[in-house]
Amino acid sequence: MKRRAFIKNSASTALGAFLAPTIVPSSVFGKNAPSNKINVGKIGCGRKGRGNIRGVMEYDMVRMIAVSDVDSNRMRDGKIFIEEYYNEKTGSNNSVNVRMYPDYQEMLLNKDIDAVVISTPDHWHAQQAIEAALNGKDIFLEKPNSLTVAEGRLLSDIVNRSGVTLQINTQVRSIQHQYRRAAELVRNGRIGKLHTVKLSFPGDPQGPEVDEMPVPENLNYDMWLGSTPVIPYTEMGVHPENGYGRPGWLRREQFGAGMISGWGQHQFDLANWAMDTEYTGPVSIEAVAIFPKSGVWDVHGDFMVKMEYENGITMYANSETPVVIRYEGTDGWIEVFRGDAAITESDPVSPEAREVLNASDPEILKSEIRDNEINLYRSDNHYGNWLDCIRSGKQPIVPVEVGHRACTICLISHIAMKLDRKLFWDPVNEKFINDREANSMLSRPQRYPYGTNYIRY
Repeated sequence: MKRRAFIKNSASTALGAFLAPTIVPSSVFGKNAPSNKINVGKIGCGRKGRGNIRGVMEYDMVRMIAVSDVDSNRMRDGKIFIEEYYNEKTGSNNSVNVRMYPDYQEMLLNKDIDAVVISTPDHWHAQQAIEAALNGKDIFLEKPNSLTVAEGRLLSDIVNRSGVTLQINTQVRSIQHQYRRAAELVRNGRIGKLHTVKLSFPGDPQGPEVDEMPVPENLNYDMWLGSTPVIPYTEMGVHPENGYGRPGWLRREQFGAGMISGWGQHQFDLANWAMDTEYTGPVSIEAVAIFPKSGVWDVHGDFMVKMEYENGITMYANSETPVVIRYEGTDGWIEVFRGDAAITESDPVSPEAREVLNASDPEILKSEIRDNEINLYRSDNHYGNWLDCIRSGKQPIVPVEVGHRACTICLISHIAMKLDRKLFWDPVNEKFINDREANSMLSRPQRYPYGTNYIRY
């Protein structure tokens, strides 16, 4: 369905009524349009936000014209960062005047903006992306897709019905090509029938006890909390007041699930690629994990997860190091290693020196993937792929449903950690089988007026 038709018809859906302005992005008119730029707004100007700003601005087809953040200092820094970039690029001192929006919803009503890049805390991802889609904006969204399976499903359905282009930022697919190479070799039977997948990534540490602090004047803390309950402010539980180091909210269950969704979505997304399970999920899952008994940070530490798939594959995930994925088949194995590459400056990396791609027989790695075999999607830059797909109308390398399925693995793993028993999952209906307690954890209560429950369609 085309996006304009979707916006016109969505008022009649069972979800309610949404009144939206008619939006015709400048990008749809093609290269002969008065302005051939894709005008982009930035929602969230923190640690990941600054990296995403830089990555998108490198493309001449883009003009970044607006920023939004509930922290006015970070929003101002984002504006300065963008303007200085364009001034240096053009040799002018006033090449662009970036508009600031304390409320991102006002930005979404700006008809001059064609697309948005969302780099907010996890509990905001689904709502902001849904509202962007309903306003006809193309979207680059930080992973994980959502805080819960229920809102992730809603996000995927709305994006697909709206016709906007959404790219999930599991960018390893585009920047470390050993993963695609491994996936192609596995998908084309070079290790026989795949039966076991083992992957790893770290957990999070326990944090100290901290006292309540006054909310900084530059932070709209109520809006930052969004749909989650009101709790006392602490700098260690939100983000640094000075600088852009790793924020404490990443280690609080109120706002996410910890590394199972932080790095987990990367690893599960890559495994899905090789397993040919990008649009489905496991049929059973069980997990154990260590959770802190005190301190401001309460997400899981060391963990182990086991999943079984209908196609006979068993997948294991654990917090051992290094960060690796190993595919085991009837005729051999392939191991793909992240190496010393960090996605962000504060990411942990392994100091071990080893090849990023290994196999039980070195000849496996020399195998040519022929034209008549499975050749997987190729992308050399995640931002560029998204922008090209906005222009072409094609699907990006990690579209919303693929991201939702990987995120779902993260979230049901987290539920299994909490319940400490084997759970049986229906990947078609996205429900646990005969388990009311587990199903109650597929969504969370939402604090009015924030949250996907209160979006008007």
